[in-house]
Amino acid sequence: MSTSDHRKTVVLTGASRGIGHATVKKFSQAGYRVITCSRHPFSLKCPWPSGEEDHIQVDLGDPENLEAAVEQIKERLVRDGSKLEALVNNAGISPKQEDGGRFNTLDTPLELWKDVFQVNFFAPISLARGLFDELKAARGSVVNVTSIAGSRVHPFAGAAYATSKAALAALTREMAADFGPHGIRVNAIAPGEIDTSILSPGTEKIVEAIPMRRLGTTTEVAETIFFLCTQPSTYVTGAEIHINGGQHV
Repeated sequence: MSTSDHRKTVVLTGASRGIGHATVKKFSQAGYRVITCSRHPFSLKCPWPSGEEDHIQVDLGDPENLEAAVEQIKERLVRDGSKLEALVNNAGISPKQEDGGRFNTLDTPLELWKDVFQVNFFAPISLARGLFDELKAARGSVVNVTSIAGSRVHPFAGAAYATSKAALAALTREMAADFGPHGIRVNAIAPGEIDTSILSPGTEKIVEAIPMRRLGTTTEVAETIFFLCTQPSTYVTGAEIHINGGQHV
């Protein structure tokens, strides 16, 4: 067994682009083994050491497929003798209308609302509960990625997305209370307008009202996630850190 098999391990969902991609790079550069989970196959556009062999293709919107992925993760950790230091629930979906507009509370189909909650809310708690023993053994950390849309009506994020992120923020507090006695910390980050490839047209108008007058970077978000998973934050749990240049004030 190589020394790389004994590295600290982090499981991260939604790693193929944006915040997820930057987070993978941050942990990988710090010497962590990163097990990524995505509905897409491993992408060579986002390479990192052992990336392809440590990727699990899973549809987070399918509870049975998600359960199978949890078993795969557990098997890999046992096989390699790795410790699960962190779970980062970064994956999320935000469906749009055909013209790119947002779905509001009047026009969001109920089935779509359920799909969004399955990925954005139920998948994070399913992964955390499924990997509870492994996180407990390492006195690990869980980071849930919420959103500024979870605390205010956003011009682009739809109602299903916004309410799922608000629910995830509440779930983070509940998990912190329940997981804490077992040595597991649970926190959330709430990004605002981050410079990624999926920014909506009109974002520049929002930036004009942000106190720092600029978009955030994926690296800034990744650094905060890393902080919440490592030694400097060992007494931080139940927190939701706003990463939005003051947009929430």
